[in-house]
Amino acid sequence: MTLHLKNFFSSIIFNSSLFILLIIGIQNSDNKSKINFVIDETVNLPISFIIGSSFIAGSVSGSFISLFKLYKD
Repeated sequence: MTLHLKNFFSSIIFNSSLFILLIIGIQNSDNKSKINFVIDETVNLPISFIIGSSFIAGSVSGSFISLFKLYKD
């Protein structure tokens, strides 16, 4: 069980560092778009930020799923 928690925290640290690099990397991005939600839409965001943040969110949610499966068993 401690191995799973260690993997979870290393995943969080890795994804946090990816997010920081993403923020630094999109400083001069010119291509912008809006995300349409069911109720409203967001402000103009760089496309690289949208793609990068969705990848990081998927990675973090995958870590949560594996952690919840561990506690379920």
